[in-house]
Amino acid sequence: MQSIPQVDTVQPIGEMRLLVRFRNGEQRMYDCEQLLTRPQFHLLTDPGFFQAVRVDVGGYGISWSDDIDLSEYELYTNGEPVANNATHTDAPTPHRQ
Repeated sequence: MQSIPQVDTVQPIGEMRLLVRFRNGEQRMYDCEQLLTRPQFHLLTDPGFFQAVRVDVGGYGISWSDDIDLSEYELYTNGEPVANNATHTDAPTPHRQ
């Protein structure tokens, strides 16, 4: 079974998309549009709220509030891999805590 890496950084990109960088150096694009079918995620349609996304302590996911969050597993398994020209996958990645 593959180990899921912890989240290093998250950046809102355009409308409803997140660029997530994991501690192993991989990056994935996550489309939050699919979440809008669930009532608890409707606040994400507010651009100011969406932009307020933060990495959870320890990198075990991201959150907008205490009630609206996503796990590192969800982001990694359902995010689309993004080519990373800035770093190499064999280079060490600094950890943020």
